[in-house]
Amino acid sequence: MQAAHDVGPGLAAVHAGIARYYTETVQTHGATPHGVDWTCVPTQELRFVQLLKLCDFTVPFSLNDLGCGYGALLAFLAKRHRAGKVDYLGVDLSSAMIAQARELWGKRRKTEFVVGHASPRSADYSLASGIFNVRLDQSAAQWTRFIATTLEHLHATSRRGFAVNFMAPLPRGMMGASGLYRAPPGLWRRYCEQTLSAKVEIITGYGMREYTLLVRPI
Repeated sequence: MQAAHDVGPGLAAVHAGIARYYTETVQTHGATPHGVDWTCVPTQELRFVQLLKLCDFTVPFSLNDLGCGYGALLAFLAKRHRAGKVDYLGVDLSSAMIAQARELWGKRRKTEFVVGHASPRSADYSLASGIFNVRLDQSAAQWTRFIATTLEHLHATSRRGFAVNFMAPLPRGMMGASGLYRAPPGLWRRYCEQTLSAKVEIITGYGMREYTLLVRPI
């Protein structure tokens, strides 16, 4: 399977920076939550619970996992949705992540991995967990463009919808770590509704300062 098509030089630099960052994390921490810059398995899996509310497990479906890392979602599916029939494609900017994923999951049926910034195929659903959180030293304008373009790709390659998550703004006066991206839920909800002409459900209240968007075509 071929990687997704190239983008302009601006976003190519953003993608390269992300790839370098996550290559370093997985080389340092291996195929663990820390390897994809999460704190622990329980919070990683809590995010999967929200994202997978998009999917109908009563019938077989295809799934694109953008920013798949080492394939942690597959372990969760095996544990919580063992009877589900999922044709899975994992996509990640880091070739080191994809190498780890193939080593762990290369023998799983209906499972493929590809290095890239977007899925090279259309699927019933697409998920992306945490890919917008770590902005690093990118400008606000470039990061906004990266998010918007990624959402457009997700929408274009998802027949039944896609799910993403974002970190929520901190309360006034609270200081957070630098280099992280936070946005109010209404910002990207409006973008998906107005620009992508989609129906959006916001999931909050699951114990973390973040939220999940379930985006479905109208």
